[in-house]
Amino acid sequence: MRLLAFRDADTDRALGVSADGITFHAVTALAPDLPNQIEIVLGSNGALDRLAALLAAAGPGRPLSQITLLPFLGRANAFWALALNFKTHIAETGLTTSLDYPHLFLRTAASYVGSGEPIVAPPEQVARAFDYEGELGVVIGKPGRHIPVERALEHVAGYTIVNEGSVREYQMHNRQFGLGKNFEASGSYGPWMVTRDAFGDPTRHSIETRLNGIVRQRSGLDDLLVGVAQTVAYLSKGYRLRPGDMIAMGTPGALPPAENDTEGRDLSRQYGPFPTPGLVHMRPDDRVEIEVSGLGVLSNPLIADEPASYRIG
Repeated sequence: MRLLAFRDADTDRALGVSADGITFHAVTALAPDLPNQIEIVLGSNGALDRLAALLAAAGPGRPLSQITLLPFLGRANAFWALALNFKTHIAETGLTTSLDYPHLFLRTAASYVGSGEPIVAPPEQVARAFDYEGELGVVIGKPGRHIPVERALEHVAGYTIVNEGSVREYQMHNRQFGLGKNFEASGSYGPWMVTRDAFGDPTRHSIETRLNGIVRQRSGLDDLLVGVAQTVAYLSKGYRLRPGDMIAMGTPGALPPAENDTEGRDLSRQYGPFPTPGLVHMRPDDRVEIEVSGLGVLSNPLIADEPASYRIG
């Protein structure tokens, strides 16, 4: 089952469920007593199972083409992300990281948009090394603290796709990634959350990132250095995981460019700290697509941010 948030002519924000990624039903139509906040639904015992049963028994749904998809998390919560968690990404950067603990940082809700919404590229006078990072997103459903690794997946409600857009110049200003990982509307997630039972074992899936139709990243999710269960258990030692917390599990390395891939082979057009064959920065008027098997496709156009001039509001 897919759980999503949407806007249409009748409502600014509502929840929906879909079985096929083509049609959907509004949650208010299937279960009027359930709240219209995904974090509450995720934290309500048995709510997802109930929605799945109602969806299976429902008649034809509305086409998804009639609505605008929104980021499905309705309020700011903890958006964790992992750095250097694919072995291929570690190899291409030459950086080192712990083999025992996930390399974690936080992102803000304002740094993400939904599927189909424009990602905002910073002005060139601010930064030019603006990179896609296709990632698996993990959504927490059951709260918990000091969770054993062997029970960690019980606390996962489902999975989504993340484009963890990164502004490399700002990322390298100091030892904390900070602002380079939190530019306004620099990343995206969606188009929906697929429940854990429907997605299955993450290591049996794969991820692919395409920029303007050209494949730039491709990897099996079994290349993760630290897995989902280990990351969930580790985070829970520090604080109580809450429904709606999300974890982006890290990005693979760049796919080597083809012989005729002039752009991917031109390292003079790269402005980040680690020139890499096959890496191409995101720019206005591009389109980036990230596909995870079993989850679908997260697709976003790129637009230019406003010029770097002082403004209020």
